[in-house]
Amino acid sequence: MIRCLPGLCLVFCMAAYPAPEPDFHIPFEKYKLTNGLRVVLSRDTSVPVAAVYLLYDVGARTEEKGAAGFAHLCERLMFDGSANVKKGEYARYVQSNGGEVNASTHLDYTDYYEVLPSNKLALALWLESDRMRGLAVTEESLKNQKEAIRNERQRNYENQAYRAALADKWPSLIFGNPHNERSVMGSPDDLSAATVEDVTKFFRTSYAPNNAVLVISGDFAVADTKKLIEQYFGDIPAQPQPPRPALNEPARNEGRTLDVKDEHARLPAVVVGWPAPRRHSPDWYALDMLDAVLTAGRGSKLQAELMQGRQSVLQIDENLGWPSASPADFKDPGYYAAILIHKTNFKAAEIVDQYQQVIDGIAATGIDGTELRRVKVVLRLGKATGLQTALERARLLGTLELMDGDPGLADRDYAAFQAVTAEQVQAAVRKYLTAARRDVMTITPAPASPAPVAHGAVQ
Repeated sequence: MIRCLPGLCLVFCMAAYPAPEPDFHIPFEKYKLTNGLRVVLSRDTSVPVAAVYLLYDVGARTEEKGAAGFAHLCERLMFDGSANVKKGEYARYVQSNGGEVNASTHLDYTDYYEVLPSNKLALALWLESDRMRGLAVTEESLKNQKEAIRNERQRNYENQAYRAALADKWPSLIFGNPHNERSVMGSPDDLSAATVEDVTKFFRTSYAPNNAVLVISGDFAVADTKKLIEQYFGDIPAQPQPPRPALNEPARNEGRTLDVKDEHARLPAVVVGWPAPRRHSPDWYALDMLDAVLTAGRGSKLQAELMQGRQSVLQIDENLGWPSASPADFKDPGYYAAILIHKTNFKAAEIVDQYQQVIDGIAATGIDGTELRRVKVVLRLGKATGLQTALERARLLGTLELMDGDPGLADRDYAAFQAVTAEQVQAAVRKYLTAARRDVMTITPAPASPAPVAHGAVQ
């Protein structure tokens, strides 16, 4: 059947029939202000909603020495007040007008968004422009956010099973470049030493219009919206482009191993991974398809062979970019990795061998054409469903513009992904996912550390 969805058209068919060429298109217009702000507009009038999505080309991997964690710190400070908006008012402005607002820090960028009724688009643009031109960084706000990040790290990483190992140990194992080893949470020492002057300098260059991409998706009048963008953003001055660290990795042909003890883990786990091919290359699409074959749906290969067959693995999570990113939202160099949480009566080495046997089986005999068609149908429906919202279309167009300079890759990536053949997947597995190139981190439950005894307490 043919379904027309907001902002795109997609031909969909059942797996029992040969798959037609997918017809997938997200319309957009792209231009740039004189101060360097890149703008992407994608109009769709099916729902009276507009999404404003603003990305800054700064993330954990782009921070300079001594500033690890500043991107995440600035993300939090962006809600602490600006030239004309007091602390706590930002979210109230949006929510009281029927909208939603949020932000997040990634390895390679930081993003902010508002989704509002179409007639409130000007409000979102004013709010974003106000904090771009005049973020209020004070001693009080900096102190409060430093403490908030310390609590966040303790709550979400240090006190959670597997999370600290994945954030702090795994990147150091798989990468050799210090910039690629960083986590979004940054360095506690760098954050503790940060001054108002340090953060203000970082913000001035990283949060300048010439280091940003503004995307508007949904129901809006193009001409009127362009006037609003010029009105609110046009006079914000450009800044010197921030330095870009080299992210290239030294070549290596042998994998590495690491054993980690985790007092919060109740079950053992292994993390297995390989350096990935470059973005948008044929092998990149092939490994993305491999992940779908291995994990998508109840009949997926890993579930059938390891969870139901050998009954050794309890939970699996994997993809290109895992655990810090999805396939679409990280720059090169990338990584293909998986975590397998397993039963205690299996040793870590057994789980690694079982996982590698599944991979080696695909390298030897390939994947079944029927299975590949099933997965493509599942993914086609998921893609169509996911991109029905203005925000998700804005996310896709914005990340592609920021990282690749080409929102049109939204269409071409989808077509290339759907065109992947079983032979391409088999060839990519043989080339990249060999046991010799494999990195492995084992996570073993450990007894909890004894609580510190208060001075003077009776023993």
